[in-house]
Amino acid sequence: MVVKSSSALALAAALLLGSWPARADALQVQPALVDVVAPQAASTITLHNAGSTPSTIQIRVFRWSQSNGDESLTPTEDVVASPPAITLAPGVDYVVRIVRVTKQPVVAEEAYRLLVDELPDAGPARSGTVKLLVRHSIPVFFGSPQRGQPAVDWTVSKQNGRVLVSAHNLGKKRLRISALSLRDAGGHKISFGNGLVGYALGQSTMQWTAPVKGRKFATNGSVSVSAEGNDGAINAVAAVDSGQ
Repeated sequence: MVVKSSSALALAAALLLGSWPARADALQVQPALVDVVAPQAASTITLHNAGSTPSTIQIRVFRWSQSNGDESLTPTEDVVASPPAITLAPGVDYVVRIVRVTKQPVVAEEAYRLLVDELPDAGPARSGTVKLLVRHSIPVFFGSPQRGQPAVDWTVSKQNGRVLVSAHNLGKKRLRISALSLRDAGGHKISFGNGLVGYALGQSTMQWTAPVKGRKFATNGSVSVSAEGNDGAINAVAAVDSGQ
């Protein structure tokens, strides 16, 4: 089974189900990212139920990959969450272990997504009410000490009136990208917002579509890229793909 992912997986995904009303932030997870450097093979996350009723929580691990601008999640047995499910009482913290159980040595950097889901209440729904259930999608990385730094080449193109930007990471370490914006030679700017755009995983290519029409944006000259990365500002010049 392959689960197609999207940039929405970098955020909490809300599921509306008929049930008892509750706050959307009742399930809290820390930290927001897990990074384990070999020879270490385990880490932890902490779950907290800030609601007023018990919550049943499911924790699953998926291998995370990117290819040709798309990303996908596939089931894996190389990394496990322990326990995979719990019932969390109100106001309680619970520590979940994330363990890499495969004996194969880490080569470069392995990327996973930890999906932490609040499961629906098995009890009957009360008429006219909904329960807002939250999914947390936590990036998990297991890396070699020799993985180095990301090395990204940028490409910009236009398709059906929309501007596409691709990040091709030649390095072995992922690049976290936020506050992404583009500027063409005429000074026209496209912003992807101030928050997280996504990741370019090591030795992979990821692509994003501008959230607005780009008719005034020229892709027949130089395009400047600015963003925030793992360790600070990114300032680059993108190659222009005129074939689209």
